[in-house]
Amino acid sequence: MYRSIEPEVAGGIGEETVMNTKVHPPIVEKLNYKFAGWLGDDILESFPCYIVTERLKSEIEFRNLKGIGFDDVLISKSGEFDGFYPNTDLPKFYWAKINGAFENNDDFIWGNDYRLIISDMAYETLILFNLNHASLEEME
Repeated sequence: MYRSIEPEVAGGIGEETVMNTKVHPPIVEKLNYKFAGWLGDDILESFPCYIVTERLKSEIEFRNLKGIGFDDVLISKSGEFDGFYPNTDLPKFYWAKINGAFENNDDFIWGNDYRLIISDMAYETLILFNLNHASLEEME
């Protein structure tokens, strides 16, 4: 069984992101995630990208989940973030590159409607972490 997940949106694509917006979805070559706020979830999104905390990345790798790779992400904070959360240190985040497919029985899949689709194994991993602001929906 698979579920769709819509993670917390804690910010957006930052100024230093390099992407081709002439195609849909945009192709991102370098990601800068700019925080405007953060409610503490371990997986975040800003279309068309996802980022995860280092601790979630480590668990995904430990469990050898398929359909996901990781890359560096440049993290920045907006002025409003600094205003709402002065002196707040963010944990280390990684860019979660989704590359799975249903036909491969992968655990992380980018659905046709550009939502993140996760397997039961991925779900069982993610619920061990903070997902308080994510929307999860079972799929038929």
